[in-house]
Amino acid sequence: MYSEGKIAYQPLPLPDRQEVTDAQSLTEARAFHDRMKTRHTIRDFTDRPVPQEVIETAIATAGLAPSGANHQPWHFVAISEPAIKAQIRAAAEDVEQKFYDGGAGDEWLHALEPIGTGISKPHLEIAPWLIVVFAQRYGLTEEGERFKHYYVPESTGIATGFLIAALHHAGLYCLTHTPNPMKFLTKICRRPDHEKPTMIIAAGHAAPDATVPAVAKIKKPLSEILSVNPSKGN
Repeated sequence: MYSEGKIAYQPLPLPDRQEVTDAQSLTEARAFHDRMKTRHTIRDFTDRPVPQEVIETAIATAGLAPSGANHQPWHFVAISEPAIKAQIRAAAEDVEQKFYDGGAGDEWLHALEPIGTGISKPHLEIAPWLIVVFAQRYGLTEEGERFKHYYVPESTGIATGFLIAALHHAGLYCLTHTPNPMKFLTKICRRPDHEKPTMIIAAGHAAPDATVPAVAKIKKPLSEILSVNPSKGN
């Protein structure tokens, strides 16, 4: 985390050291894979409340993510207030209207057809929580002086992945939404201009009749997403 003044490097003994056998490591890796395999993106939420502490703990987990120079260039705004959620929905649907009216282009719209998306976003009001993710372009000292952040998109992306995994581990479902442009979120969430909104995450419990697109179950096989020692033998 950034701090003014000179801070010398100080190595600490590794805390929370894990000592596992290869067999234990594989067992844990497979267990986590199987757990994450049950994660599904949904658009059909119930309005069943979710305790604020659950959301706070999931976001605290996101805050443990690695980041460039440990500057942690992110901020999360959690919203359960119906009036604010209604504002976000109205603004997001206005953006989506322009998107589907030609802003996206035919190729993009064709790619979205199997997903079943559309202009209407009722989940932005029905889901008990909306979490808006902001990436901080730069930091500010207590005196208001700017300081540089490093690898902001990468760092914020990793933290968001931690958050999605934490929400799933808590038994919740979520939907990532990236309206473009998202500037309206800065105003609604009352965040400073140097923070860029990157995503809305609707989080809550699945409705009894919740569905997922069939195409969402089609994942690339490991052989298409993994290369091992690609230069070996060359």
